[in-house]
Amino acid sequence: MTTKTKKEFLIYKLSEEMKGSTRMDAALFKKLDVKRGLRNEDGTGVLVGLTNIGNVVGYERKDDGSIVPIEGKLYFRGYEVKDLVHAIMAEKRFGYEEICFLLLSGRLPDAEELQAFKELIIDNMPLEQKTILHIIELEGDDIMNILARSVMEFYTFDENPDDVSRDNLMRQSIELISKFPTTIAYAYNMYRHHHHGRSLHIRDAQPGLSLAENFLYMLKGTDYTALDARTLDLLLILHSEHGGGNNSTFTVRVTSSTGTDTFSSIAAGIGSLKGPKHGGANLKVCDMISFLKENITNWEDEKEIAKWLRRIVKGEAFDKSGLVYGIGHAVYTKSDPRTVLLKEMARELAIEKGRLPEFEFMERIERIAIEEVYAAKGQRKVLCANVDFYSGFVYDLIGIPREIYTPLFAMARIVGWCAHRNEELNYEGRRIIRPAYRCVTDEKEYIEMADR
Repeated sequence: MTTKTKKEFLIYKLSEEMKGSTRMDAALFKKLDVKRGLRNEDGTGVLVGLTNIGNVVGYERKDDGSIVPIEGKLYFRGYEVKDLVHAIMAEKRFGYEEICFLLLSGRLPDAEELQAFKELIIDNMPLEQKTILHIIELEGDDIMNILARSVMEFYTFDENPDDVSRDNLMRQSIELISKFPTTIAYAYNMYRHHHHGRSLHIRDAQPGLSLAENFLYMLKGTDYTALDARTLDLLLILHSEHGGGNNSTFTVRVTSSTGTDTFSSIAAGIGSLKGPKHGGANLKVCDMISFLKENITNWEDEKEIAKWLRRIVKGEAFDKSGLVYGIGHAVYTKSDPRTVLLKEMARELAIEKGRLPEFEFMERIERIAIEEVYAAKGQRKVLCANVDFYSGFVYDLIGIPREIYTPLFAMARIVGWCAHRNEELNYEGRRIIRPAYRCVTDEKEYIEMADR
C-alpha cells in the first residue's frame, strides 16, 4: 500500500466516522425546544436583534399567536419600497444612489446632496493598479471568489483599515459601494478573456453616468439600452436591503459584533451569499425554466405546463428534488413586493427585446406551479413567487452573463451589509453575538493511548 493510498484510506475512514458523529435525531430539536436554523416551529424567524434599517413584512400575527398571510411589504428606513420605486420610475431617473444615501444615513437626500453623493461614488470607482493586475492575472471561473479576494486586498490599500469609528466606517462603506461594480466588471472580462479567448477590456467609469450605467459600460461598452440600465437600477434597489435576518446580512452582523475590520466582515458576507440556497437561487430558476422550455411544446398550453410541473413537484423531473425554484419565501406569503415591482418593468423590457412570449410563459408557470404545489402537498403555507423567479430572466434580457448573477446580488446588497455593520458597531452597550448550542452527546471517560 503506497503512502498516497494510506492517506486516501485514512480520509475515507474519517469520512465514514464523521457520518456517524454528525448524525442527530431530528425529534430532539422539538423535544428540547431548540430553534433549528434560528426558526420557530411556525417557520418564522427567531428575534435576535433590533434594527432601524429595513423591515420585511409578509404576515400578521394575531393575539392568539396565529399567523395571517398578507400582501408583502418591504421598508427601507420606514419608507415603503413600492413608494420609493414608483416615484423613481415615474420620473424615469436612476435611484440606486439615492437608496444608498437613505440606507447609510437614515434620511432621503435633497437634490444637491444627491448630486454630491453621486460624484463621490464615481470618484471612488477606480481600483488600485495592483488590484487590477491581480484580477487580470487570476485564473478561475468563480467571480464571487474573485470578489471576496479583491475585498480582502482592499484592506492592504486602505489608509486606516481597522478603525471602527463612525467617520471611517462611512468612508469605507462608500468606497466599497463604488468599487464593487468595477471589480465585478473587470473580473468577468478577465474570465471571458481566459475562457473564451475574447479581447480583454478595462474601461474606466464615466462621469455623469449612474452606477447602473457605469457598470454596464465597464462590462460591455455602449451595448445597452436606456431601459436596460433603468431595469438594472431597479434590480439594484430591490436587492439592496432585506432586513437583518437574511443569512449574508446576519453573517456581516455576527462578524462585525466581534470588532473585526470591515473587509473581513464583508468577505464573510460574500461567502454566505455565494451559497446556492441564498444568492444562487435565480440560477436554479433559470435552469428549471430552460428544462421546461425544452420539454413543453406549446408554451400556451396550461395542461401541458401543469403536467410537467406536477412531475417536478413529485420529484420525477428536472433535478428530482421536488422543488419548484423561485416559488415560496421564508417571510412573504401572498406576494413578494420585489417580484411585483420587477414584473412591472420586466414586461416592458421583454417587449423591447422581442421576448414577450417567454415572459408570459413564465407568468403561467408562476401561477400553475403554486396550484400544483398546493395540490401535491396541501396549503400548509401561502406561497408566492419570490424575486429570484424573474431576476435571472431579466438579467438575461439585459444581456448580463449568468456568471455574474450572484455577484450582481452582492453589488446591490453591499450597501445593506454596510448599513447593518455600521448599526451593529454603534449600538449602545453592544455585545458580541454568541448564541448557544445544546450538546446532546454522552460524557465519556478518557482512555489511555495504550488501551485504545
